[in-house]
Amino acid sequence: MPERKGRLQIDLLGTSFALEADQPAEYLQSIYNHYKKVVSEVQQTSGVNDSLRVAIIAGILLSDELSKERLNPQAAIPQQETELLIEQSARKMIEDIDSIIYSLTPPTDEHA
Repeated sequence: MPERKGRLQIDLLGTSFALEADQPAEYLQSIYNHYKKVVSEVQQTSGVNDSLRVAIIAGILLSDELSKERLNPQAAIPQQETELLIEQSARKMIEDIDSIIYSLTPPTDEHA
């Protein structure tokens, strides 16, 4: 039987939307909770108020965290598998977010 898609409701940085991914809902919620924690830390420590900038900084911090884990010589194979799953899920969620954003963007009038 195929694995059910997980659903996740995003309410963060002044935006709200739902997405589906080919991962369990609990896994998606775990990733989202970690991301919200990083976003909160950025907001509290950086003095940055712009939502897009906060999101970018949080993404950079998470990339740094992932890179440091990859460079850790004591990393176990299960951790590498987990990182791959996280990366695949993140890419899928980015694609879903892009699709939602593009569907919400009104068409531009090229004749104006």
